[in-house]
Amino acid sequence: MRSWLFPGQGSQYVGMLRDLVDAFPQARQRLQQAEELLGFDIGRICFEGPAELLQQTHYTQPALFLHEAIVVELVQDILPAAAVAGHSLGEYTAFYAAGVLDFESALRLVQLRGQLMAEAGTQQPGAMAAVLGLEDAIVEELCTQLSHDGGVIVPANYNAPGQVVISGSVDLIQEALQRLRAAGALKVVLLPVSGAFHSPLMEPARQRLAQAIAETPFHPPRVPIYCNVSAEPLYDVEHLREALIAQLTSPVRWKQTLQRLYADGIREFVELGPGRVLQGLVRRTLHGVTTFGLDTAEDVYRVLERAHGTT
Repeated sequence: MRSWLFPGQGSQYVGMLRDLVDAFPQARQRLQQAEELLGFDIGRICFEGPAELLQQTHYTQPALFLHEAIVVELVQDILPAAAVAGHSLGEYTAFYAAGVLDFESALRLVQLRGQLMAEAGTQQPGAMAAVLGLEDAIVEELCTQLSHDGGVIVPANYNAPGQVVISGSVDLIQEALQRLRAAGALKVVLLPVSGAFHSPLMEPARQRLAQAIAETPFHPPRVPIYCNVSAEPLYDVEHLREALIAQLTSPVRWKQTLQRLYADGIREFVELGPGRVLQGLVRRTLHGVTTFGLDTAEDVYRVLERAHGTT
């Protein structure tokens, strides 16, 4: 069985989406619709950058969703999935791909999410760091030790075995860097993000986003969505709504999601969207599976040709 996977922030790159828009009229139409809804030239930002502009959260998130949604629309009839999952922002594309959200609703939520997260990062400055080479329990224990009144540090992303991202107050993240290296981490790297995502410092953004999610129509999913908060497959509309609201201040349990997908029979993992980050995480987490990506027009053409028996 096959699962679609959708990447989150960090996968964007200058030039993304351009060849899809050039190659497929429906991609160009979606871009035009998105720009009307967003009120700015997202295509130019994707195509030309500069990278510093594309990396700004309120631009990054709509850009990623648009790219991923277009790829879904190009391949959904010939490469159907039995399940879907998305990493952080990618979960919104998973909701769209499964039919829970329509395109306009999903894009509006994504735009609001990016704006609120950027604002929260300004109001309560935070940082994130990737930790490689330590057991989850060691990272969790260090976060617990460092947490105190007025300070926040938590595991934010369980990406793969031996790969955890931590998130929290700037001073505590800086202190954690030293302690994690002393504890034997192979590598500890600050991430270029504008706030402490997936931590309690995002609570103001979560509250405002929760209201918008509550007011947005949700529809029953066509396939199960394996959600970040629990790594469990969800089918019920209200449970999906609750999971999407909780996601902003909860850790992304990506390693556990991949393991659950495998336990439920998924053996082919297809990353839809820019970059190859999720394919690497699948290979680090699971064995005996197939993984490939659909990012560029060339990738899409290859699938279309195979489906129609041409070379």
